[in-house]
Amino acid sequence: MSAPPISDDALAHSERLRAAIRTLIAEAGGAIPFWKFMELALYAPGLGYYSAGATKFGAAGDFVTAPELGSLFAECIAEAIAPVLREIGGDAQMLEVGGGSGAFAADALAHLAALDAVPARYAILEPSADLRERQRTHLAARLPDALFARVHWLDGPMPDDWNGVLFANEVVDALPTPRFAVQGGEVHEEYVVVADDGGFATTLRPADALLTPAVRHIERQRGAPLPDGYRSELLPQLPYWVQAVAGGLRRGAMLFVDYGYPRSEYYRDDRSDGTLRAFHRHRVSPDVFALPGLQDLTASVDFTALAEAGTGAGFEFAGYCTQASLLLGNRLDARLAAHEAQAADEAARYALRQQVKKLTLPGGMGEAFQAIGFARDVDFEHAFLVGDLSHRL
Repeated sequence: MSAPPISDDALAHSERLRAAIRTLIAEAGGAIPFWKFMELALYAPGLGYYSAGATKFGAAGDFVTAPELGSLFAECIAEAIAPVLREIGGDAQMLEVGGGSGAFAADALAHLAALDAVPARYAILEPSADLRERQRTHLAARLPDALFARVHWLDGPMPDDWNGVLFANEVVDALPTPRFAVQGGEVHEEYVVVADDGGFATTLRPADALLTPAVRHIERQRGAPLPDGYRSELLPQLPYWVQAVAGGLRRGAMLFVDYGYPRSEYYRDDRSDGTLRAFHRHRVSPDVFALPGLQDLTASVDFTALAEAGTGAGFEFAGYCTQASLLLGNRLDARLAAHEAQAADEAARYALRQQVKKLTLPGGMGEAFQAIGFARDVDFEHAFLVGDLSHRL
Protein backbone atom coordinates (compact mmCIF):
# COMPACT_ATOMS: atom_id res chain seq x y z
CA MET A 1 0.00 0.00 0.00
CA SER A 2 1.51 3.31 -1.09
CA ALA A 3 1.72 6.29 1.23
CA PRO A 4 -0.64 9.23 0.62
CA PRO A 5 0.87 12.07 -1.40
CA ILE A 6 2.77 14.78 0.44
CA SER A 7 0.87 18.05 0.50
CA ASP A 8 2.11 21.15 -1.31
CA ASP A 9 2.37 22.96 2.03
CA ALA A 10 4.57 20.21 3.46
CA LEU A 11 6.81 20.24 0.39
CA ALA A 12 7.10 24.02 0.62
CA HIS A 13 8.05 23.68 4.29
CA SER A 14 10.76 21.18 3.39
CA GLU A 15 12.08 23.47 0.67
CA ARG A 16 12.35 26.36 3.14
CA LEU A 17 14.50 24.21 5.41
CA ARG A 18 16.52 22.96 2.44
CA ALA A 19 17.20 26.58 1.42
CA ALA A 20 18.22 27.49 4.96
CA ILE A 21 20.66 24.59 5.07
CA ARG A 22 22.09 25.53 1.68
CA THR A 23 22.69 29.05 3.00
CA LEU A 24 24.47 27.75 6.08
CA ILE A 25 26.63 25.46 3.95
CA ALA A 26 27.65 28.43 1.80
CA GLU A 27 28.43 30.52 4.88
CA ALA A 28 30.58 27.66 6.23
CA GLY A 29 32.71 27.64 3.10
CA GLY A 30 30.89 24.92 1.17
CA ALA A 31 30.46 22.07 3.66
CA ILE A 32 29.12 21.34 7.14
CA PRO A 33 29.65 18.21 9.28
CA PHE A 34 26.91 15.63 8.92
CA TRP A 35 25.97 16.03 12.58
CA LYS A 36 25.20 19.68 11.88
CA PHE A 37 22.97 18.74 8.96
CA MET A 38 21.15 16.25 11.22
CA GLU A 39 20.78 18.89 13.94
CA LEU A 40 19.23 21.33 11.48
CA ALA A 41 16.99 18.70 9.86
CA LEU A 42 15.60 17.69 13.25
CA TYR A 43 15.77 20.78 15.44
CA ALA A 44 16.07 23.99 13.36
CA PRO A 45 13.63 26.43 15.04
CA GLY A 46 10.25 26.36 13.33
CA LEU A 47 11.50 24.17 10.48
CA GLY A 48 13.18 21.05 11.85
CA TYR A 49 11.32 17.76 12.13
CA TYR A 50 10.84 17.98 15.90
CA SER A 51 10.38 21.75 15.94
CA ALA A 52 7.57 22.03 13.41
CA GLY A 53 3.93 21.15 13.93
CA ALA A 54 3.34 17.91 12.04
CA THR A 55 2.23 14.82 13.97
CA LYS A 56 5.20 12.55 14.69
CA PHE A 57 3.96 9.81 16.99
CA GLY A 58 1.35 7.08 16.58
CA ALA A 59 -0.57 5.76 13.62
CA ALA A 60 -1.08 9.24 12.16
CA GLY A 61 2.62 10.09 12.35
CA ASP A 62 5.87 8.57 11.15
CA PHE A 63 6.58 5.97 13.83
CA VAL A 64 5.07 4.37 16.92
CA THR A 65 6.94 4.41 20.23
CA ALA A 66 6.25 1.96 23.04
CA PRO A 67 4.14 4.40 25.11
CA GLU A 68 1.85 4.97 22.11
CA LEU A 69 0.84 1.31 22.06
CA GLY A 70 -0.96 1.57 25.39
CA SER A 71 -0.29 1.96 29.10
CA LEU A 72 1.58 -1.29 29.81
CA PHE A 73 5.05 0.01 28.93
CA ALA A 74 4.77 3.05 31.19
CA GLU A 75 3.25 1.02 34.02
CA CYS A 76 6.17 -1.44 33.96
CA ILE A 77 8.67 1.43 33.99
CA ALA A 78 6.76 2.86 36.96
CA GLU A 79 7.08 -0.52 38.71
CA ALA A 80 10.85 -0.41 38.10
CA ILE A 81 11.43 3.11 39.40
CA ALA A 82 8.86 3.28 42.20
CA PRO A 83 11.22 1.63 44.76
CA VAL A 84 13.87 4.24 43.96
CA LEU A 85 11.43 7.13 44.40
CA ARG A 86 10.17 5.68 47.69
CA GLU A 87 13.73 5.08 48.92
CA ILE A 88 14.64 8.72 48.27
CA GLY A 89 11.49 9.99 49.96
CA GLY A 90 9.58 13.24 49.86
CA ASP A 91 12.03 15.28 47.78
CA ALA A 92 12.24 12.71 44.96
CA GLN A 93 11.78 14.16 41.49
CA MET A 94 11.51 12.63 38.04
CA LEU A 95 12.96 13.96 34.81
CA GLU A 96 11.67 12.61 31.51
CA VAL A 97 13.93 13.58 28.62
CA GLY A 98 11.89 14.08 25.46
CA GLY A 99 8.23 13.71 26.39
CA GLY A 100 6.86 12.56 23.02
CA SER A 101 3.09 12.97 22.91
CA GLY A 102 2.78 12.97 26.71
CA ALA A 103 1.42 9.43 26.75
CA PHE A 104 4.24 8.05 28.87
CA ALA A 105 4.00 10.77 31.51
CA ALA A 106 0.23 10.33 31.81
CA ASP A 107 0.36 6.57 32.26
CA ALA A 108 3.48 6.57 34.44
CA LEU A 109 2.16 9.20 36.83
CA ALA A 110 -1.19 7.45 37.14
CA HIS A 111 0.50 4.18 38.05
CA LEU A 112 3.04 5.81 40.35
CA ALA A 113 0.07 7.26 42.22
CA ALA A 114 -1.38 3.77 42.58
CA LEU A 115 2.01 2.60 43.91
CA ASP A 116 2.22 5.49 46.39
CA ALA A 117 5.40 6.71 44.72
CA VAL A 118 4.42 10.00 43.07
CA PRO A 119 7.46 12.29 42.74
CA ALA A 120 7.29 15.77 44.23
CA ARG A 121 7.86 17.10 40.72
CA TYR A 122 7.65 15.48 37.30
CA ALA A 123 9.79 17.49 34.91
CA ILE A 124 9.78 17.06 31.14
CA LEU A 125 12.83 18.26 29.25
CA GLU A 126 11.31 19.19 25.90
CA PRO A 127 13.04 21.64 23.52
CA SER A 128 10.17 21.61 21.00
CA ALA A 129 7.54 24.27 21.75
CA ASP A 130 5.02 22.41 19.58
CA LEU A 131 5.52 19.09 21.36
CA ARG A 132 5.43 20.84 24.72
CA GLU A 133 1.96 22.21 23.99
CA ARG A 134 0.74 18.82 22.77
CA GLN A 135 2.04 17.24 25.97
CA ARG A 136 0.40 19.90 28.11
CA THR A 137 -2.96 19.41 26.41
CA HIS A 138 -2.77 15.62 26.67
CA LEU A 139 -1.74 15.61 30.33
CA ALA A 140 -4.30 18.21 31.37
CA ALA A 141 -7.02 16.03 29.87
CA ARG A 142 -5.70 12.76 31.31
CA LEU A 143 -4.53 13.56 34.83
CA PRO A 144 -6.35 14.70 37.97
CA ASP A 145 -5.58 18.31 38.82
CA ALA A 146 -3.39 17.33 41.79
CA LEU A 147 -1.16 15.16 39.59
CA PHE A 148 -1.08 17.60 36.69
CA ALA A 149 0.08 20.32 39.09
CA ARG A 150 3.29 18.34 39.65
CA VAL A 151 4.24 18.42 35.94
CA HIS A 152 6.70 21.08 34.82
CA TRP A 153 8.51 21.71 31.56
CA LEU A 154 12.18 22.53 31.24
CA ASP A 155 14.26 24.03 28.43
CA GLY A 156 17.40 22.38 29.82
CA PRO A 157 18.58 20.08 32.60
CA MET A 158 17.41 20.51 36.19
CA PRO A 159 18.79 23.91 37.29
CA ASP A 160 19.77 22.81 40.80
CA ASP A 161 20.98 19.73 42.62
CA TRP A 162 18.24 17.11 42.74
CA ASN A 163 17.41 13.55 43.77
CA GLY A 164 15.25 11.18 41.81
CA VAL A 165 15.00 9.34 38.49
CA LEU A 166 15.96 10.33 34.95
CA PHE A 167 14.15 8.44 32.18
CA ALA A 168 14.73 8.65 28.42
CA ASN A 169 12.90 6.53 25.85
CA GLU A 170 14.10 6.77 22.24
CA VAL A 171 16.15 9.90 22.86
CA VAL A 172 19.78 8.92 22.32
CA ASP A 173 19.01 7.63 18.81
CA ALA A 174 17.96 11.16 17.81
CA LEU A 175 21.10 12.93 19.02
CA PRO A 176 22.85 14.53 16.03
CA THR A 177 25.68 12.15 15.30
CA PRO A 178 28.96 12.50 13.44
CA ARG A 179 29.61 10.00 10.64
CA PHE A 180 33.11 8.69 10.04
CA ALA A 181 34.83 6.78 7.27
CA VAL A 182 38.07 4.82 7.21
CA GLN A 183 40.15 5.30 4.06
CA GLY A 184 43.72 4.14 3.67
CA GLY A 185 43.88 3.49 7.38
CA GLU A 186 43.05 7.11 8.17
CA VAL A 187 39.89 8.40 9.87
CA HIS A 188 37.76 10.91 7.99
CA GLU A 189 34.53 12.66 8.88
CA GLU A 190 31.51 12.93 6.61
CA TYR A 191 30.56 16.46 5.62
CA VAL A 192 27.50 17.60 3.68
CA VAL A 193 27.72 19.70 0.53
CA VAL A 194 25.18 21.04 -1.93
CA ALA A 195 24.74 18.72 -4.89
CA ASP A 196 24.47 19.88 -8.49
CA ASP A 197 20.68 19.42 -8.42
CA GLY A 198 20.29 21.59 -5.32
CA GLY A 199 19.97 18.64 -2.98
CA PHE A 200 22.69 17.34 -0.69
CA ALA A 201 25.61 14.94 -0.92
CA THR A 202 28.49 13.86 1.27
CA THR A 203 32.20 14.46 1.09
CA LEU A 204 35.04 13.45 3.42
CA ARG A 205 37.44 15.58 5.40
CA PRO A 206 40.12 14.59 7.93
CA ALA A 207 38.56 13.82 11.30
CA ASP A 208 39.25 16.12 14.23
CA ALA A 209 41.02 15.42 17.52
CA LEU A 210 37.79 14.23 19.16
CA LEU A 211 36.51 11.83 16.50
CA THR A 212 39.80 10.16 15.55
CA PRO A 213 40.68 8.88 19.06
CA ALA A 214 37.09 7.67 19.48
CA VAL A 215 37.35 5.56 16.32
CA ARG A 216 40.75 4.19 17.43
CA HIS A 217 39.17 3.26 20.77
CA ILE A 218 36.62 1.15 18.91
CA GLU A 219 39.36 -0.53 16.89
CA ARG A 220 41.30 -1.40 20.03
CA GLN A 221 38.23 -3.01 21.55
CA ARG A 222 37.59 -4.89 18.30
CA GLY A 223 41.15 -6.15 18.31
CA ALA A 224 41.45 -5.25 14.62
CA PRO A 225 41.30 -2.15 12.41
CA LEU A 226 38.01 -1.31 10.75
CA PRO A 227 38.02 -2.35 7.07
CA ASP A 228 38.99 0.18 4.45
CA GLY A 229 35.89 1.99 3.20
CA TYR A 230 34.00 1.35 6.44
CA ARG A 231 31.50 4.05 7.42
CA SER A 232 29.40 4.40 10.52
CA GLU A 233 28.21 6.71 13.27
CA LEU A 234 29.91 7.54 16.53
CA LEU A 235 28.98 9.92 19.34
CA PRO A 236 32.23 11.08 20.99
CA GLN A 237 30.16 13.78 22.72
CA LEU A 238 27.89 11.22 24.45
CA PRO A 239 29.72 11.38 27.83
CA TYR A 240 29.28 15.16 27.87
CA TRP A 241 25.60 14.84 26.96
CA VAL A 242 24.93 12.33 29.77
CA GLN A 243 26.68 14.57 32.30
CA ALA A 244 24.77 17.60 31.05
CA VAL A 245 21.32 15.99 31.01
CA ALA A 246 21.79 14.44 34.46
CA GLY A 247 22.81 17.87 35.75
CA GLY A 248 23.01 17.93 39.51
CA LEU A 249 21.52 14.45 40.09
CA ARG A 250 23.08 13.64 43.44
CA ARG A 251 21.11 10.57 44.44
CA GLY A 252 18.94 8.43 42.22
CA ALA A 253 18.84 6.42 39.02
CA MET A 254 18.96 6.84 35.26
CA LEU A 255 17.13 4.55 32.84
CA PHE A 256 17.57 4.66 29.07
CA VAL A 257 15.50 2.59 26.60
CA ASP A 258 16.34 2.67 22.92
CA TYR A 259 17.18 0.52 19.91
CA GLY A 260 20.78 -0.42 19.33
CA TYR A 261 23.56 -2.90 19.97
CA PRO A 262 26.53 -3.53 22.21
CA ARG A 263 29.69 -2.21 20.54
CA SER A 264 30.89 -5.64 19.37
CA GLU A 265 27.73 -5.97 17.26
CA TYR A 266 27.39 -2.33 16.25
CA TYR A 267 30.76 -2.19 14.52
CA ARG A 268 30.75 -5.58 12.83
CA ASP A 269 32.52 -5.80 9.49
CA ASP A 270 29.27 -6.51 7.65
CA ARG A 271 27.57 -3.38 9.05
CA SER A 272 29.87 -1.33 6.87
CA ASP A 273 27.60 1.67 6.27
CA GLY A 274 26.38 2.16 9.81
CA THR A 275 22.80 2.33 11.05
CA LEU A 276 21.67 5.79 9.95
CA ARG A 277 18.21 5.87 8.37
CA ALA A 278 15.12 8.01 7.94
CA PHE A 279 11.51 7.36 8.96
CA HIS A 280 8.55 8.85 7.13
CA ARG A 281 4.97 7.63 7.47
CA HIS A 282 6.05 4.32 9.01
CA ARG A 283 8.48 3.58 6.20
CA VAL A 284 12.24 3.30 6.56
CA SER A 285 14.42 5.01 3.98
CA PRO A 286 18.20 5.09 3.55
CA ASP A 287 17.91 8.52 1.86
CA VAL A 288 18.52 10.82 4.80
CA PHE A 289 18.71 13.87 2.55
CA ALA A 290 15.21 13.53 1.13
CA LEU A 291 12.44 15.71 2.58
CA PRO A 292 14.40 17.57 5.28
CA GLY A 293 12.05 18.60 8.06
CA LEU A 294 9.46 16.01 7.07
CA GLN A 295 11.25 12.81 8.03
CA ASP A 296 12.89 11.62 11.22
CA LEU A 297 16.61 10.84 11.15
CA THR A 298 17.97 8.27 13.56
CA ALA A 299 20.96 6.06 14.30
CA SER A 300 21.08 3.04 16.57
CA VAL A 301 22.64 3.37 20.01
CA ASP A 302 26.03 1.94 20.96
CA PHE A 303 25.07 0.64 24.42
CA THR A 304 28.71 0.05 25.33
CA ALA A 305 29.33 3.75 24.76
CA LEU A 306 26.28 4.56 26.88
CA ALA A 307 27.60 2.30 29.66
CA GLU A 308 30.96 4.10 29.50
CA ALA A 309 29.23 7.48 29.58
CA GLY A 310 27.04 6.63 32.57
CA THR A 311 29.84 5.21 34.69
CA GLY A 312 32.13 8.01 33.56
CA ALA A 313 29.59 10.48 34.94
CA GLY A 314 30.03 8.94 38.38
CA PHE A 315 27.11 6.51 38.44
CA GLU A 316 27.23 2.80 39.18
CA PHE A 317 26.16 0.45 36.41
CA ALA A 318 22.83 -1.16 37.44
CA GLY A 319 22.00 -3.45 34.52
CA TYR A 320 21.46 -4.02 30.81
CA CYS A 321 18.83 -6.18 29.14
CA THR A 322 16.34 -6.28 26.30
CA GLN A 323 13.10 -4.32 26.54
CA ALA A 324 11.24 -7.62 26.79
CA SER A 325 13.28 -8.65 29.83
CA LEU A 326 12.87 -5.24 31.45
CA LEU A 327 9.09 -5.36 31.15
CA LEU A 328 8.75 -9.02 32.13
CA GLY A 329 10.98 -8.45 35.13
CA ASN A 330 8.87 -5.52 36.26
CA ARG A 331 5.45 -7.16 36.54
CA LEU A 332 4.22 -7.07 32.96
CA ASP A 333 2.26 -10.26 33.62
CA ALA A 334 0.51 -8.70 36.62
CA ARG A 335 -0.28 -5.48 34.74
CA LEU A 336 -1.70 -7.44 31.81
CA ALA A 337 -3.86 -9.54 34.15
CA ALA A 338 -5.16 -6.43 35.90
CA HIS A 339 -6.16 -4.81 32.61
CA GLU A 340 -7.69 -8.00 31.25
CA ALA A 341 -9.83 -8.28 34.38
CA GLN A 342 -11.19 -4.80 33.70
CA ALA A 343 -11.53 -5.19 29.92
CA ALA A 344 -15.00 -4.59 28.54
CA ASP A 345 -15.00 -7.49 26.10
CA GLU A 346 -12.89 -10.04 24.27
CA ALA A 347 -11.88 -7.46 21.65
CA ALA A 348 -10.34 -5.32 24.38
CA ARG A 349 -8.52 -8.32 25.86
CA TYR A 350 -7.21 -9.21 22.39
CA ALA A 351 -5.89 -5.65 21.96
CA LEU A 352 -4.06 -5.94 25.27
CA ARG A 353 -2.41 -9.19 24.25
CA GLN A 354 -1.39 -7.64 20.93
CA GLN A 355 0.17 -4.77 22.84
CA VAL A 356 2.25 -7.25 24.85
CA LYS A 357 3.36 -9.05 21.71
CA LYS A 358 4.57 -5.83 20.09
CA LEU A 359 6.41 -4.82 23.23
CA THR A 360 8.11 -8.15 23.89
CA LEU A 361 8.40 -10.43 20.87
CA PRO A 362 11.69 -10.51 18.91
CA GLY A 363 9.85 -9.54 15.73
CA GLY A 364 8.49 -6.43 17.45
CA MET A 365 10.27 -4.22 19.96
CA GLY A 366 11.26 -6.97 22.38
CA GLU A 367 14.88 -7.51 21.38
CA ALA A 368 15.66 -4.61 19.04
CA PHE A 369 14.98 -2.25 21.95
CA GLN A 370 17.20 -2.51 24.98
CA ALA A 371 17.44 -0.91 28.41
CA ILE A 372 20.39 0.21 30.49
CA GLY A 373 20.36 1.60 34.01
CA PHE A 374 22.65 3.49 36.38
CA ALA A 375 22.39 4.36 40.05
CA ARG A 376 23.96 6.62 42.65
CA ASP A 377 23.40 5.88 46.35
CA VAL A 378 20.20 3.91 45.68
CA ASP A 379 19.33 0.32 44.82
CA PHE A 380 18.31 -0.07 41.18
CA GLU A 381 19.58 -3.55 40.33
CA HIS A 382 16.11 -4.96 41.10
CA ALA A 383 14.93 -3.56 37.76
CA PHE A 384 17.32 -5.85 35.86
CA LEU A 385 16.82 -9.22 37.54
CA VAL A 386 15.53 -10.86 34.34
CA GLY A 387 17.67 -11.44 31.25
CA ASP A 388 20.89 -9.73 32.25
CA LEU A 389 23.06 -9.00 29.20
CA SER A 390 25.85 -7.00 30.81
CA HIS A 391 28.42 -9.54 29.66
CA ARG A 392 27.82 -8.41 26.08
CA LEU A 393 28.83 -4.81 26.71
